[in-house]
Amino acid sequence: MKRRSFIETAMTGIAGASLLGATSSLSLRGNINHSVCKWCYPDYSVEELASASASMGIQSVELLEPEEWPILEKYGLVCAMPLSPVVEGKDRLTDGFNDPANHEWLIPMFNERIQLVHEAGYHSMICFSGNRRGMDDATGLENCMEGLIQIIPTAEAHGITLCMELLNSKVSHPDYMCDYTSWGVELCKSINSEHFKLLYDIFHMQVMEGDVIRTIRDHHQYIGHYHTGGNPGRNEIDESQELYYPAIMRAIVETGHTGYVGQEFIPTRSPLISLREAIGICDV
Repeated sequence: MKRRSFIETAMTGIAGASLLGATSSLSLRGNINHSVCKWCYPDYSVEELASASASMGIQSVELLEPEEWPILEKYGLVCAMPLSPVVEGKDRLTDGFNDPANHEWLIPMFNERIQLVHEAGYHSMICFSGNRRGMDDATGLENCMEGLIQIIPTAEAHGITLCMELLNSKVSHPDYMCDYTSWGVELCKSINSEHFKLLYDIFHMQVMEGDVIRTIRDHHQYIGHYHTGGNPGRNEIDESQELYYPAIMRAIVETGHTGYVGQEFIPTRSPLISLREAIGICDV
């Protein structure tokens, strides 16, 4: 398919649609398990986004707190990537496993949250490395491993896969440690458990290292979840940006990925129409 026409094909029937019409069911191929990140839709409640997602055929709304999960059940949805726990005064992204001082609260809270995720019938949960704050990468990797191996047995016992997100430190999250696939893969190898993998954010890794499709093919065994996003700007994933998502999605399907792909772009147009368009683009 020519690049200039793939949006038109993905958007068959959507041109001129009303907001309600934009949420009508899509004819999905079943090769991708589709999810959407709630934070990208601040003007919609969890209930509103869940209802719209279910109508489109999306299977998950993710990055939610436990008290929000029951809303999804009403619509037959799951939370493919629940939020990790955090204590007051700390930040999920910057205060992570690379700082041993955080292990005192991270380990018991993660063990408790894993139990809740299991009881809800979900199978994954997000986690973060934290910021460097002057720490070298080797020390940070060792610290992450020492903290994570204390919760991996709980994850294994409950069938939960912890997914550490790869974020860019160049533009969006300065000083974040898990900012290159190679570092994350080394951590996966060190932990050596099928219940610890990476959340490969395509936008973030395009900013940091590019070569997205080759990376997915070479390291897919260490990736448990994917996030989308246009670059530059983390906006629409259409022809306005540099990533060609149909080819990326085909590469993911070819690896045999059975997890989810979460839409994590920030719409610049009508949000639900943009979401529907993105699902059409990614459903290969």
